[in-house]
Amino acid sequence: METDTLVFTIFLIFTGAAVLATIALYARQAMLVAYIVLGILAGPWGFGFVNDPKLISDMSNIGILFLLFLLGLDMPVGKFIRLVGETTLVTGISSLLFAFLGIGVAMLFGFGLMEQLLIGASLMFSSTIVGLKLLPTTILHHKRTGEIIISILLLQDLIAILILLALQVKGGAELETGRMLLLLIALPALYGLAYILEKYMIKRLIMRFDTIQEYVFMLAIGWCLGFAELSGVMGLSHEIGAFIAGVALATSPVALFVADSLRPLRDFFLVIFFFSLGAGFDLGILEAVIWPAVLLAGLVLLIKPWIFRFLLQRAGESGERAGEVGWRLGQVSEFSLLIALLAIELEVIGSRAAYLIQATTILTFIASSYLIVLRYPTPIAVSDKLRRN
Repeated sequence: METDTLVFTIFLIFTGAAVLATIALYARQAMLVAYIVLGILAGPWGFGFVNDPKLISDMSNIGILFLLFLLGLDMPVGKFIRLVGETTLVTGISSLLFAFLGIGVAMLFGFGLMEQLLIGASLMFSSTIVGLKLLPTTILHHKRTGEIIISILLLQDLIAILILLALQVKGGAELETGRMLLLLIALPALYGLAYILEKYMIKRLIMRFDTIQEYVFMLAIGWCLGFAELSGVMGLSHEIGAFIAGVALATSPVALFVADSLRPLRDFFLVIFFFSLGAGFDLGILEAVIWPAVLLAGLVLLIKPWIFRFLLQRAGESGERAGEVGWRLGQVSEFSLLIALLAIELEVIGSRAAYLIQATTILTFIASSYLIVLRYPTPIAVSDKLRRN
């Protein structure tokens, strides 16, 4: 029987997810953890039902794009600029502290200098998926909390892009002067283009055909993915492009309809994302990196929330909100996986260091999701008191 096909894989993901999610809810666990466990079990290092995680990994990233697009729909550009200004210092200081933490642990376990730097860099970022997927959107308190989280995550994205570029230089890839200049102007140019197109084309099309909901739905998807791809071509991340596309539409009269329409599609791809994360995890690496990974993950889970809380309180946020933001950002990011993959592909670090980054990321994903679901309101909480959409 041909098992490694797209149809079979989709069947396996959603049938298996339904079963394991049911078990997780009865056991009072986070459903995100169930999706990751399903991927591990079905992947090439589990029962081998899915032998090529690459088959679905690219598709799964669409969920992240829709997530950022929907968040942008609720954040006009003026508000975004103000929030970024408020969180720049918090993001910068926290990133440096997290990097020193990773470097210290890497030194303790005998990794080389470049490996120490990249292990440290991998701790600088928090997960867009975990941080935002578990955030309620219908409560005023969490609207402000979400805005802080978004601004920190997007600033972290920009830092990650610079690290990825530095890796290419270290690995021998040539970065032309023209490309470097393009990167300097890419972000304002991308928003400028989005603003002009939305004002003179998209807005008029929506006003002309706003009664045809199917057309508005397709136009929104094309707008989101189009700017995500354009952002990638310009050297930025696809996530930044999707967010800018959402910001440009934030004042549109159909923004609410678009947001409501795309949420099921977003969730569809996010389930695939977490499955692919588990399926791509090589259980065989655990023996080589288990102790440094457990130590690093434990330190991240303990120290990251505290650092964010301290810095946000110093920036003027209440202790309750600062603490909640810290816990929601208290994990390693999917960007860390990209850094590890590119570094080993360019032979900048060894496989053991790359495996350590991957294992630490997976462990913090699972533990952080569990802690957030138990402590704070989320759309998937098992307690009625904490369940918020």
